Amino acid sequence: MELFDLTGKVTVVTGGNRGIGLGMARGVAKAGASVAVWGRSRNYNAAAIKDLHDLGAQAVGMACDVTSEEQVEAATQATLHRFGRIDSIFANAGIGRGAQFPDLSLREWNIAMKVNAGGTMLPVRAATQVMIEQGDGGSIVVTSSVAANFGVPRLPHYAASKAAQLGLVKTLAVALAPHRIRVNAVSPGWIATEMTGPEQQRDDFNQYIRHRVPMARWGTIEEFEGIAAYLASDASSFTTGAEIRIDGGFSVQG
Repeated sequence: MELFDLTGKVTVVTGGNRGIGLGMARGVAKAGASVAVWGRSRNYNAAAIKDLHDLGAQAVGMACDVTSEEQVEAATQATLHRFGRIDSIFANAGIGRGAQFPDLSLREWNIAMKVNAGGTMLPVRAATQVMIEQGDGGSIVVTSSVAANFGVPRLPHYAASKAAQLGLVKTLAVALAPHRIRVNAVSPGWIATEMTGPEQQRDDFNQYIRHRVPMARWGTIEEFEGIAAYLASDASSFTTGAEIRIDGGFSVQG
């Protein structure tokens, strides 16, 4: 298990105060990392930090809107002040709102792009600058979605923003390899979170999940703990530019 040991490492998780982000934060914390949770809600941040402290981790929550350059820079400096370095970042913060095309408004489109694409680029850029200055490599992980690869009728703006993330991952994997910085994407399928809460309450949608997902169930946030520890650790030292789908087989079923 030394291969997955993150003792002495520092991880940033944006949107790490609930849902998939909290699952990832728990994963790296259990492997020994110190964790900085960046999220807009101070209350959610506080609850997440208590959760991580209960696991025995050093953790701190920082109020941060990932679409704001100023707030991202402030959170970066606060993380460095608290922990002294950044070894990995999970750019997980995002939104998902349904809209039908061609009724999709430019405002809805721009919000999805600003939060999901811009809100990925800004924290990743800040962490990259720190990792290059440190000079000993690092890991960048972006939470995309299987929606980037499959037609989802009511999510045109969401799917486009998630596809933009995958383009960024592939480009940065090549550009940052000389600095020994790995860049990968995790693409969730249907996961039981607050975001998918309305769908979880629908009998017809639960029936769809049972028939469409080979594992015949919703995924859980706990199932992102292992992939987070893997991608933050030396176990993934030769893994870069990859899109890892956590979807119960959704994307491979014909």
